[in-house]
Amino acid sequence: MRLSVVVPCFNEENGLAGLHARLNDVLPMVTHDFEIVMVDDGSSDQTLARMRELASEDPHVRYVALSRNFGKESAMLAGLSHADGDVVAIMDADLQHPPELLGQMIELLGKGYDQVVARRNRKGEKRLRALSSKAYYKMMNRLVDVRLRDGEGDYRVMTRRAVNALLSLGEYNRFSKGLFAWIGFDTAVIDYQNVQRCTGQTKWTFRKLLNYGIDGVVSFNNRPLRLAVYLGLIVTLLAFFYAGYVVVDVLASGVDAPGYATLMVGVSVLGGLQLLFLGIIGEYVGRIYYESKRRPHFLVKETSGTPHAASLRVSSGKEHEANQ
Repeated sequence: MRLSVVVPCFNEENGLAGLHARLNDVLPMVTHDFEIVMVDDGSSDQTLARMRELASEDPHVRYVALSRNFGKESAMLAGLSHADGDVVAIMDADLQHPPELLGQMIELLGKGYDQVVARRNRKGEKRLRALSSKAYYKMMNRLVDVRLRDGEGDYRVMTRRAVNALLSLGEYNRFSKGLFAWIGFDTAVIDYQNVQRCTGQTKWTFRKLLNYGIDGVVSFNNRPLRLAVYLGLIVTLLAFFYAGYVVVDVLASGVDAPGYATLMVGVSVLGGLQLLFLGIIGEYVGRIYYESKRRPHFLVKETSGTPHAASLRVSSGKEHEANQ
């Protein structure tokens, strides 16, 4: 068995040495045939320089440097497309994903599973963030067509069959949590205690988390559009009922005060709903716009062994198979 460990990195210069040391302690006990594929997602610090040093010192280390910051989704896709192992693991560079779990995860993979996911608890997290995450997953599971579980992130190991299935999904707007669940296959889950970052600060600000949550809702289903239709019908029915009430009241009591407050409330509510619906429609139209461009998910400027490599596009697992 050849094992590939894909590690997306963005401004992780201070943590790569510790990550490399931990992986070198763990991986030889799992298999003697392994590689560590580090992906530099356009870092602005010395992350790429550290990767070059590690690759020159350790033949097990390979790196892929993207031409700019394309985001974690594209960085994971770049790593998966360059990994050539029979089994592929994805983990973060900040050591919040303990490498020591890989042996247990790969052991489960050998029992007939195509994916093994490590699910963390939220011990040690801020209460507000933990509650908002639980609420988000409950909402997502009512909206999307696949099942997402709180605590399941990107830390997982997959067979080559599962990796090729992911690579065959060429959509530009990627929501990996949904894609991991969408491809199906038999999946096992192991639980572990939440681990804090060893170095540096998290790159996930509240704004980025909010945008990621919106991407997950909009990119992976069309139910918000259906919800807008239902809500529009409800508001229309209420408006008709209110119009009937006004007519009956005028016939029974005559013309009363102009009703400034009622008019302003109605205009404000309907105007807000219209803007909300336009925003929802705009999100979907924007995604159609990006998909129609058919731009590559990422561009590579350098890889270990082939500096200044030509740019490439990844759209399916077939491309990977052709490169084998």
